[in-house]
Amino acid sequence: MPLTLRPIEPGDAVFLRRVYGATRAGEIALAGWDAATADAFVGMQFDAQHSFYRERYPAGDFDLVLDGGAPVGRLYVAREADRLHVIDIALLPPFRNRGSGSALLDALLREAAARGVAVTIHVELNNPALSLYQRLGFREIGSAGFHRLMEWRADAPPVAPTLTNKEDTA
Repeated sequence: MPLTLRPIEPGDAVFLRRVYGATRAGEIALAGWDAATADAFVGMQFDAQHSFYRERYPAGDFDLVLDGGAPVGRLYVAREADRLHVIDIALLPPFRNRGSGSALLDALLREAAARGVAVTIHVELNNPALSLYQRLGFREIGSAGFHRLMEWRADAPPVAPTLTNKEDTA
């Protein structure tokens, strides 16, 4: 069944916190916190991030990603005059590496191509989805701190593949 989107509602906050927590699970595990401390941290960080996104992108589209009507992630997009900016895209772990993120991004790339605008996204340096963005043709156009600003343009020439190990040369 194809993924669908619907605007987030106040009642979605618990689910959205769960999605956010899943994106931070690795680093939280390294901290060694008890469940109550980890939950408090996730709640505080989610609230701060969500407030920042709403303030920074007041006209943004803040959507739940649904699979068969069940929420599986979030997709926040700012549709600006010269670009579509992916504010955030996150899926629960069981829905990662199944083509769901690619499908969501592909729809945005088609929309951007039809409008003749770029697609941009900030990507953390250690984000495993970086390879997905690169495969889709995103290029790094800037960096700050722990983030890269990636951009996709329909009219950009293809990126040459990067060799990552000796087996790739065979």
